[in-house]
Amino acid sequence: MDNQDVAHILDEIGEMLEIKGESSFKVRAYNRAAYAIRGLSEDINNIYHEGKLQTIPGIGKGIAERIAELLETGKLTYYEELCEHVPPGLLQLISIQSVGPKKAKLFYDKLGITTIEELLEAINKHKLRDLAGMGPKAEENIRLGILELQRLRERILLSEAYPLAENIVQQLKEHNFILEISTAGSLRRMKETIGDIDILAASNESSKAMDVFCNLPKVTHILAKGETKSSVVTQIGLQVDLRVVLPEQFGAALQYFTGSKEHNIHLRDIAKKKGLKVNEYGVFEVKTGEKVGGVTEKEVYNLLGMEWIHPTLRENKGEIEAALAGVLPNIVELSNIKGDIHVHSNWSDGFNKIKEIANDAKKKGYRYIAISDHAEKLKVAGGLTADDYRRQWKEIEKVNQEIDGLKVLRGAEVNIDNNGKVDFDDGFLKEFDIVTASIHSGFTQSNEQLTKRILSAIYNEHVNIIGHPTGRILGKRPPYPLDLKEIFKAAAETGTFLELNSFPDRLDLKDDYLREAKEMGVKFAINTDAHSIGQLRYMFYGVATAQRGWLEAEDVINTYPFEKLMKMLRNKGNG
Repeated sequence: MDNQDVAHILDEIGEMLEIKGESSFKVRAYNRAAYAIRGLSEDINNIYHEGKLQTIPGIGKGIAERIAELLETGKLTYYEELCEHVPPGLLQLISIQSVGPKKAKLFYDKLGITTIEELLEAINKHKLRDLAGMGPKAEENIRLGILELQRLRERILLSEAYPLAENIVQQLKEHNFILEISTAGSLRRMKETIGDIDILAASNESSKAMDVFCNLPKVTHILAKGETKSSVVTQIGLQVDLRVVLPEQFGAALQYFTGSKEHNIHLRDIAKKKGLKVNEYGVFEVKTGEKVGGVTEKEVYNLLGMEWIHPTLRENKGEIEAALAGVLPNIVELSNIKGDIHVHSNWSDGFNKIKEIANDAKKKGYRYIAISDHAEKLKVAGGLTADDYRRQWKEIEKVNQEIDGLKVLRGAEVNIDNNGKVDFDDGFLKEFDIVTASIHSGFTQSNEQLTKRILSAIYNEHVNIIGHPTGRILGKRPPYPLDLKEIFKAAAETGTFLELNSFPDRLDLKDDYLREAKEMGVKFAINTDAHSIGQLRYMFYGVATAQRGWLEAEDVINTYPFEKLMKMLRNKGNG
């Protein structure tokens, strides 16, 4: 079992305990443990073998013993006992937006509902609206939540697919008959959710490659096995396809199997006008049938009169025209990032001490990091009062004295209330180095009200960043309705930065919005919103999304040197 497997089981234990009506303390303990394990940068099996499970924040003796049983046997008696008392379908209901454990139990107790299909039937017959705490609007929201879940059910987060694909690629690379190998498809384009994983390899011994691939440890069953293509299903239910081509075909095949359908059609149209034909085998002259290229991707694009196009841009959204004109963006890279300016510590709902966060940030080569713990109105996340922040600042000052080469900034994530006001008055806000303002409630308000709230925060001279601006959580909560053009316009005018939240189930703002906002003059902060040091690695996914939005380093404030960053923060981007 790996980190994700263990975290998934602990999450389900927490959900089943809540359905059973167990204490909220016990429920939160399992949820917190799952969250901590999911954010680990180290394999939990290694931590277990070193006898250090209880060093993971949020994991006590009892949960550590249950994790040990899972890792030793692959099973957990306590989990199996809970499953006998909680219908398995109720856990599916919890995954629907607007349905938590209490409502799932209500539907089960009052209507005997145990599956999503039964729930949808009850909604169509208007059976939910008369239950306690429900009504027509709540019933309709659940129906919409079911539709959203059904739409996303066959896709998983990029952050789940990418590590699995990389693991498979690394295992195949170990064999000398694999001459070249790469991910392809939507995964290589770094789309936020993935339907299946495409891998492309070059080899003169394809049958050997297929034998190894179909017998990898994470493969549960084989869908198809052929000479040049095989498909398998992994332990997490994800389909992985491997194609093997000859070495001289690899570049053309990689281009062909990476670009979106629309991107490739556009390329073929250009090739046709040049008397060329492009396919997965190479680039050919139409008249003679002679192959003129295809060993590398660069060669394919160059033969069509354009520069190589980065995989994250290959969506037919103007990148081909830009490549032909030689004006592709110099997209931001992970190496450009000099700091993470939205990180939570154990002062609010994070797991790690400030010094632990600072040390990990320094190892990543960062020059600064902002501790941006929640403010007092978000009590559920352990929000800090003004006095709490002042005590925290003393700890930050001490860490800054002890660690050279890294500056820890005094930050806060304040809440934008229903009237657009934030937690503290101007006199206190101006004492922070950086202030991020976010909406954490009232998601079902009207477009006008939600937009007004964010605009109010933007026009607050002490608010530097709007956090996770649209509030979406992939697969759980759609973005709330906003007049984004008005928000982008105000952000550009005031020098307020918009956050690209790198947390894998947010990636908010999404790529199309980033590009639109950039064109209006907005600048951005790519932050992880990390609640543990393991989650600092999520910056990778934020940068990939920024690339898809055509962002360059100059568009992202945390690519700037410390002195320039501070000047921009003090002047809300106008310095």
